[in-house]
Amino acid sequence: MIGVQPDVRFAVHMAVKFGTYNTRLFFSGVAGRRISLRRPALTSSVLRVSAFSNASTASDGVVGEKVVNKPSICTADELHYVKVPNSDWKLALWRYLPSPKAPTRNHPLLLLSGVATNAIGFDLCPGSSFARYMCDEGFDTWILEVRGAGLSLRESDAKNIEHAAHEKSEQIKSAAATATNEVLSSEQQSMSIQHSTRESDISVAEGDPMGLAKAWDESRLVSKLSETLMQFSERLSGFLSESQLRVMYAKFFDQISKLFEDSHLTERVNEIKGKILSLLESRQNSTVASQIRDLSQRLVDVIEEGQQSVSPRLFDLQERLTTTLDDFQKQLDLIVKYDWDFDDYLEEDVPSAMDYIRSETKPQDGRLLAIGHSMGGILLYAMLSRCGRILDLLVQLSAFEGRDSKLAAVVTLASSLDYTSSNSALKLLLPIADPAQALNVPVVPLGALLAVAYPLSSRPPYVLSWLNHMISAPDMMHPELLKKLVMNNFCTVPVKLLLQLTSVFREGGLRDRSGTFLHKEHLHKSNVPILALAADQDLICPPEAVYETVKIIPEHLVSYKVFGHSEGPHYAHYDLVGGRMAVNQVYPCIVEFLGRTDLR
Repeated sequence: MIGVQPDVRFAVHMAVKFGTYNTRLFFSGVAGRRISLRRPALTSSVLRVSAFSNASTASDGVVGEKVVNKPSICTADELHYVKVPNSDWKLALWRYLPSPKAPTRNHPLLLLSGVATNAIGFDLCPGSSFARYMCDEGFDTWILEVRGAGLSLRESDAKNIEHAAHEKSEQIKSAAATATNEVLSSEQQSMSIQHSTRESDISVAEGDPMGLAKAWDESRLVSKLSETLMQFSERLSGFLSESQLRVMYAKFFDQISKLFEDSHLTERVNEIKGKILSLLESRQNSTVASQIRDLSQRLVDVIEEGQQSVSPRLFDLQERLTTTLDDFQKQLDLIVKYDWDFDDYLEEDVPSAMDYIRSETKPQDGRLLAIGHSMGGILLYAMLSRCGRILDLLVQLSAFEGRDSKLAAVVTLASSLDYTSSNSALKLLLPIADPAQALNVPVVPLGALLAVAYPLSSRPPYVLSWLNHMISAPDMMHPELLKKLVMNNFCTVPVKLLLQLTSVFREGGLRDRSGTFLHKEHLHKSNVPILALAADQDLICPPEAVYETVKIIPEHLVSYKVFGHSEGPHYAHYDLVGGRMAVNQVYPCIVEFLGRTDLR
């Protein structure tokens, strides 16, 4: 992997472009309201929320709706939406009805995808569809698209959810071509901006009055600066640790300081910067707000001095500061709109989907079977570890009636809670997940990034061919299916999610958002049967990473298998789901395991 660093830098560069400037394509339909970062605890598996129009409410309070005229991108038999409590998210559930000729199964089956992926990976085509295979084996199969993925919606008005689903479908289908066009357009715009900037500099140097700054609006700029600084502190507190916040504060002020480069005003700006930083790190109150406004006034005074009396004059300085604040505000808005992390999936999305599926299928014991690929498997491990901890606490309190996982059996595909023992390629995402990068890349548009990179990986000179090997081993996936997977399966990743997931590379493995709960420490307390599968050439979650989690599960509960042989065929990360050999090797192995555990 040493030789790929220039390509990684290219990928980060493209992510910055899309994450900062081309947000319309990827974030359309996202509500623009301000959202609190403090989340209520999930205290019960029963969801009590008000029903939205045309929705059905089950006896246990679960709110959901089936779309009558589902969009064409949804190849399932049915498309359902379930309301997440205390949010405006409606999660998409693709349902595949069991074949009447298949054996009768006792539990419905939930499929969970990986990070930033949708349901398409489980249903690439009729001959390569894990979901179709499972329903043909008699399983009532459901694929969950968590918030931000696939057809899941964030709408303030749910009356026209069918229309919104069709709009989202069209966005997904056209995203790849649009992303490519956006890259070309972005490059052209950049050249145009540079050209116009040079013309502006020339006009100012020549004394052209049209090139001078607009009228100075001091009060407006002071208000804008102080408001942005306060929002910075309010919005990101609870989002990052104190040390991470300090990094981001410093990053923002570095952007402002660059406006004063080669000026004797730099020292005064840095003095004000230091005082503002210390205030932002303290508790927010009216006194702090007043002090920040006073310091903002001082900074604006320095800017005015630079524009009016410094020789040479710093022309257009206040306009450049306004532009910097506007860009920064947009980045803050993106961070807040894409404000979820792994724990949101774990505590809200998956339980909501499970409750809805139970209300629709009514298994006698109230349990589900579940299969998770990549992050989907990590979610299942985390659910079991959470319930193991709860059970442990209840035993200590002599209270034996408590909420369990509601899972009859679990299958994980290329998943682990701890990647420290492996040389996982996921480490390439670590620079993007760094808090210092969050101001430049508040979200990572992975789908658009891969769509842009795909031509460079699949045609000469194969600049990014290593990307394909991370997805599928050579000759394991049909080229057209691989293209479909790359172009249509990936979505956008919030930096907040990446920041939490990077804990899998720390000692002890995956942690909750507080950093205090280590899932590995409690997984062994679960009593749910687990089948853990690995791929021999998986660069994302290598077999040694999978085994790092498997070895802590009681032997009588876990089965472990690595697919692929030294002589071939080989399996990579997505081949366990969509590879050409999976239908004959992987799928039957899963069905055999679930058949043994599918008991009332």
